[in-house]
Amino acid sequence: MYELLKTDGRAKRGRLHTVHGIIDTPVFMNVGTAAAIKGGVSTKDLNEIKCQVELSNTYHLHLRPGDEVINTLGGIHKFMAWDKPILTDSGGFQVFSLSKLRKIKEEGVYFASHIDGRKIFMGPEESMQIQSNLASTIAMAFDECPPHPATRKYMEDSVDRTTRWLNRCKVEMNRLNGLDKTINKSQMLFGINQGGTYEDIRIEHAKVISELDLDGYALGGLAVGESHEEMYRIIEETVPYLPQDKPTYLMGVGTPENILEAVDRGIDFFDCVYPTRNGRHGHVYINSGRLNLLNKKFEVDDSPIEEGCGCEACQRYSRAYIRHLLKAKEILGLRLCVMHNLYFYNTMMEEIRSAIEEGRYSEYKKAKIEGFRA
Repeated sequence: MYELLKTDGRAKRGRLHTVHGIIDTPVFMNVGTAAAIKGGVSTKDLNEIKCQVELSNTYHLHLRPGDEVINTLGGIHKFMAWDKPILTDSGGFQVFSLSKLRKIKEEGVYFASHIDGRKIFMGPEESMQIQSNLASTIAMAFDECPPHPATRKYMEDSVDRTTRWLNRCKVEMNRLNGLDKTINKSQMLFGINQGGTYEDIRIEHAKVISELDLDGYALGGLAVGESHEEMYRIIEETVPYLPQDKPTYLMGVGTPENILEAVDRGIDFFDCVYPTRNGRHGHVYINSGRLNLLNKKFEVDDSPIEEGCGCEACQRYSRAYIRHLLKAKEILGLRLCVMHNLYFYNTMMEEIRSAIEEGRYSEYKKAKIEGFRA
């Protein structure tokens, strides 16, 4: 159940009640593709950096170690020792990202594994079965993430197929949640709105899927090559046609500035690999932008990454030491940068929630963005 606690303009402050605990929104989901955050971050660390939701990848876990293996071991929460909510994506994005290794048909998608080349089939039912085996808190519907740019005809056909697949996902999830052997019989289903940068296709699709009364609704197929301005326009035009009393999720986005702009347009779930990927390359976020700790100017800098930050990296170590670790290729350096970045994102989401509650979100957003550009 989703509670809409407060709005400030179109910004939403909500609370999603799940079988694995409450999610306060807006929320940033920390990405752990293969049931682990890249950079040596443990689930104990995730608690310390204020993570509410971990996100794992259906396609990758299906290939390795196998969703049936995880199911045998009690589901993904037990497998990775994490008792808070987990969202699993559907495998649909791999339809987009592995375009040279797949063939799309009405029944689903035929893949060649990127690991060993073996042939795999995944359709709506298979995606739901895999995610049910994983026993995640929230399962994403199986969709096609169309390429950008795409012709109107391609986009219309793709979105129609995604709608048919969504209906099949809903039927299959209802069946799976009713089975005695199912670990999580309260698994939630989020549908995905598609349509590229064609706002009329997006709006019509939003109207159609809203009638299915799902647990949440995502905007997919953005941040795939279009400009930030185009993305913001599509969010602004589409979100009003999705249910206000359900969570809205912008998939795969983004930078701190992207998140601030999207919250202002009614989005309250986010995920992105930026904080972990950038951290593994020594790039860290601070309130005045971003630092590259590999730069020589930090060689004798004994200050923390950011003064006042409560993360382990800033509480204990200097920029100079973390730079040394990165240069020496010590894994601790990557871990500290990743932990700092995730703490930064999760703390920013706390600030966003407070600002909406207090009716000052527009001032907060303006000040935060100006700080990044300083």
